[in-house]
Amino acid sequence: MKKLKVVFMGTPIFSVPILEELIKETDVVLVVSMPDAPVGRKKTLTASPVKKVAIKNDIPVFGPNKIRDDYQIIADLNPDIIITCAYGQILPKGLLEVPHLGCINVHASLLPKYRGGAPIHHAIINGDTETGITIMYMDEKMDAGDMIKQESILIDKDDNLETLSNKLSYVGRDLLMEVLPSIICGNNQRIKQEIDKITFAPIIKREDELLDFNKTANEVYNLVRALSPTPYAYFKLLDNEYKVVSCEIVEQNGDRGFVTSATKDSFTVMCADNGIKITKIKPKGKNEMTVKDFFNGFNKDNLLGKEVNNEAKIF
Repeated sequence: MKKLKVVFMGTPIFSVPILEELIKETDVVLVVSMPDAPVGRKKTLTASPVKKVAIKNDIPVFGPNKIRDDYQIIADLNPDIIITCAYGQILPKGLLEVPHLGCINVHASLLPKYRGGAPIHHAIINGDTETGITIMYMDEKMDAGDMIKQESILIDKDDNLETLSNKLSYVGRDLLMEVLPSIICGNNQRIKQEIDKITFAPIIKREDELLDFNKTANEVYNLVRALSPTPYAYFKLLDNEYKVVSCEIVEQNGDRGFVTSATKDSFTVMCADNGIKITKIKPKGKNEMTVKDFFNGFNKDNLLGKEVNNEAKIF
């Protein structure tokens, strides 16, 4: 496969193992990634993880703002195949028709379940016990093309966005390399997706990050896991916003949405059935800290009996 001309399109850390393996096994002639984005409090323009790998390996990088209007540089390279993984934009028909072997996507769900940009988030939010990777052909609709092969993995009850993404990333790498020879030879499978089983996984919005303690403790815990370590789920209490870094489900009685207990290193909010014991937080505008450290400058007794505001202002 060393002579296979590949254009790789991807952006986050999830895509890195796939790109690194393609660099070893094929001829990656161009990497396409989302433009540099502001990061941190100082909003420093920062290259994507995929772009950094490309630069390290002396591979040209292209970062168009809108790929649908700006892809001639890719077409001019006449690649054999385009491989995408969490790129961040939908490819236009004209680009899909460029490579003679087609455009292949590494998607982090067992399609047709969870089409869209946040399949890992939604698998955790919904409390799924299984997910996986689908290698598929791309078409003009999002994640609607024919499937080539899938591989499933179990979701551990304590997996968060980071740990599950890491697992799936390597599954995706290995599955792609397994099926790539058959794609080149043209004897791979093409499996139509079952229309009646389609579900969607839209990108997580700011309003989706707000915890609702009227739900079950398990539902609250799942949202915390799905948004960890970034951007974190949050709640508002005593006119302040707090992101939940670490928590656990505990047996508890009391009024839902209220702080029912506070110890030297945690406090518990009642949900519909049990409590969520919070042990590490990130106050708005501050660094992550243990609740124990937070209580060094805050009287924990002031929290007892206070209601968590589920109508928190969206900043």
